[in-house]
Amino acid sequence: MMSASRKLASFRLPPLPTIGELIKLYNLRAEKQLSQNFLLDLKLTDKIVRQAGNLKNAHVCEVGPGPGGLTRSILNAGVADLVVVEKDSRFIPGLKLLSDAAPGKLRIVHGDILTYRMDRGFAKDVSRPWEEDPPNLHIIGNLPFNVSTPLIIKWLEDMSNRTGPFTFGRTRLTLTFQKEVAERLSASTSSRQRSRLSVMAQYLCQVHNCFTIPGRAFVPKPEVDVGVVHFTPLAQPQIQQPFKLVEKVVRNVFQFRRKYCYRGIEMLFPDACRIELTQEMMQRADVDPSLRPTELTIPHFKALVDAYAHLCASEPSLLSYEHREELQLRHHQKKTKRPADTLMDTTPGPLLPC
Repeated sequence: MMSASRKLASFRLPPLPTIGELIKLYNLRAEKQLSQNFLLDLKLTDKIVRQAGNLKNAHVCEVGPGPGGLTRSILNAGVADLVVVEKDSRFIPGLKLLSDAAPGKLRIVHGDILTYRMDRGFAKDVSRPWEEDPPNLHIIGNLPFNVSTPLIIKWLEDMSNRTGPFTFGRTRLTLTFQKEVAERLSASTSSRQRSRLSVMAQYLCQVHNCFTIPGRAFVPKPEVDVGVVHFTPLAQPQIQQPFKLVEKVVRNVFQFRRKYCYRGIEMLFPDACRIELTQEMMQRADVDPSLRPTELTIPHFKALVDAYAHLCASEPSLLSYEHREELQLRHHQKKTKRPADTLMDTTPGPLLPC
């Protein structure tokens, strides 16, 4: 008699309407303002799912399933449990059809992935200690372009803090991005695509740019090709400092990507002590100030962030200093011709793609 796990692994969906037929049945149309593009070729969705690894008996969260093409491939991979998070109510009826065809396997969450509490979406026994192998839990998604970058930044911060999906351990991600963003995420030192996003992803993860899907494979056809990227969180991040501190240093360094790296580092400090503290930080980090931002390795950034953290420990007010906020305040003073007594307290801004 076949075991329960064997039955689970050999599960296949029954005959269903094609994705194209579902789109016609429910009169679905990709919304340009939501950056929606449907992937109808199940060979390609199967290929995306294979990049996640062996999903037999796995727990999966799919982001933005839309009409459910990738959802079918995930279910056919033999998963034990699939949660799909879909914001657009137009796709819910088609997903319910899939849920009926895979009883007990597919749960539908009608909501926004940016606010969804994934830490509550799966049983605690899925968890694995951080230092051990990753849990049998995966995040997979053909992401709309307008949400892909803010979402990976959110998850990188969650990864650093071991919150959200990473309360279960080193949860792996397999996601789509615009080809240019995929290249930035995986870019090596000194490459043309090297950016803030490269450093922020790679100090926390192994990042693998798996393959590129031509834009013509999507409906409607986007103006760009799409890259599939796989992330595996590192057991030990390469920089052992708070995420926002790392982000602040990396963001300022890449502010002047074509100039020497010390130019961006200067922007971490107020005018009154800028030259002195920049020199101290560069010397403590032992980083050549004439290197360009794209030439800096992760160990270089580690040394710079550690040096900045040391300076902030001596002078905590540096943590809240933001050069761009100072410029905005000066512009406001000039415009209103009213001097301000002190600088406003500020907090680091969000990481943006270069």
